Amino acid sequence: MTTIKDSVHDHIEVAGVAADLVDTPPVQRLRRIKQLGTVALVYPSANHTRFEHSLGVFHLADRALGHLDIAGKRAERVRAAAILHDVGHSPFSHNVEDLLTRRTGKAHDDVDELVADGAVAGVLDDHGIAPSNVARLVRGDGELAQLIAGELDVDRMDYLVRDAHHTGVPYGTIDHGRLVRELTFIDGELVLDEGNVQTAESLLLARALMNPTVYSHHVARISKSMLRRGTERLLESSEIDARRLRRMDDHELSVALRTHDQSSEFGRRLAERSLYKRAVWAEMGDVDDDLIDADHDTVRDFEGEIAADAGVAEDGVILDVPGKPSMRESTTGVVVNGEVRRLDEQSTLVNALQVAQREQWRFGVYAPAGHVEAVGKAAERVLGLETEGALISEVNSPGRYASLADFE
Repeated sequence: MTTIKDSVHDHIEVAGVAADLVDTPPVQRLRRIKQLGTVALVYPSANHTRFEHSLGVFHLADRALGHLDIAGKRAERVRAAAILHDVGHSPFSHNVEDLLTRRTGKAHDDVDELVADGAVAGVLDDHGIAPSNVARLVRGDGELAQLIAGELDVDRMDYLVRDAHHTGVPYGTIDHGRLVRELTFIDGELVLDEGNVQTAESLLLARALMNPTVYSHHVARISKSMLRRGTERLLESSEIDARRLRRMDDHELSVALRTHDQSSEFGRRLAERSLYKRAVWAEMGDVDDDLIDADHDTVRDFEGEIAADAGVAEDGVILDVPGKPSMRESTTGVVVNGEVRRLDEQSTLVNALQVAQREQWRFGVYAPAGHVEAVGKAAERVLGLETEGALISEVNSPGRYASLADFE
């Protein structure tokens, strides 16, 4: 058994298949991938990695298995999946995942090729565990997979607490101890036992508060958009393809961006934190549904039109179109008066959080500081945004639309 000192869970005891997996190259690679990608450009202490998060997920999964009285080979498969659940992540975690998924057809939870061969496969074989069974758990297939990849998964419990700890933002604080203790299976569904409506609500509330403060902070979104654009230029103009880039770590991608001509400007700007600014920052009600639902190529066409209208280079305009708000956790099952009910049917707080989520949604157009005004006005013309004849500061008005250089 190995005991590891952790910043969140104090001491984590790792034994069995998990202990042997920790030192395999795919798991050690996670030491070089930041949990929050470019969020460190907002919160300087947010330098924690996917490696320590994976240990935290293992720790909570192990405790949950104990409370659920799940043991033997079934439990070992879950422990292996907990340690391995993030090995498929690309550099900077989720920041460039959509770009790579479009080119490879693989998401971060597609880990079959990583567990089927090499050191990981050897460890699993030594413990009598089929790699395909572990890969299925990571993908979320099967009853016990709900512990790793479901509405009440220990992945979410760990990252909320860990991200709050390392950013210094208190909103992600949840009672993960109670959450783990109150898990139970009813008819194959992982739910929270009787008397835990508020416990489930706390998980949603933490996520809802962390999203605008950390995960969707405007500087994090700008830097993520710049990283995506630079990575796209790198793939278009170098010998590096998406499959190779998918297995890089943060440092390797950063160096590649800076050392290739077509991506070097983005690499330099990210390294020096010389970031684009917001030319447009619009609420959902002011953005046409066709734009919100637009695919990647359509968005790129809009960027080209705006750049031409503003008289700037094509890479001087980046559109950032978030997906429509969703709250998967709202379907969490909770036991009330002896029957399983969906949280969104039991909790009035869920409805309020869904409204808040929609109100927090913002569409962004980003440009270098010297071109913000020209790009903002061009975006208004090309996209038909309604400014009501005024440029409204988001800080000074909770109103409809924010544009130009009123804020960074």
